[in-house]
Amino acid sequence: MERHSANAQAVAEFLAHHPRVERVNYPGLPSHPQHALAQRQMKANGGMLSFVVAGGMKGAATVMDNLELAIHAVTFGTGCTICMHPPTITHEHMTPQERAAAGIDDGLIRLSVGLEDAEDIISDLDQALARL
Repeated sequence: MERHSANAQAVAEFLAHHPRVERVNYPGLPSHPQHALAQRQMKANGGMLSFVVAGGMKGAATVMDNLELAIHAVTFGTGCTICMHPPTITHEHMTPQERAAAGIDDGLIRLSVGLEDAEDIISDLDQALARL
């Protein structure tokens, strides 16, 4: 878990400063609304994060289609980096208005950060985001 957490922290920090990323949800970032609580209660922040890319559904599809390292899947908990698009997978039954009310942006991508080298994961995300 230490490696998952360290990699996710590095990825979250990269995404937080990327111009094509609108928001990053990760408790290890000071911008997260529960950051202070997470710091008090946890030794590490885990390997799961989500982020919103510009361009809504089309932007998310572009990024995910261009990822080379991350695997597209609906399951998590492996040593590999896995991504999924909640608006079309876990929340597909909701209307766009219901998703918006629940905070599920059309450009949302959920990422389970794996055990690969953090720089490889970041490089993969960077080249995919460059396609936006």
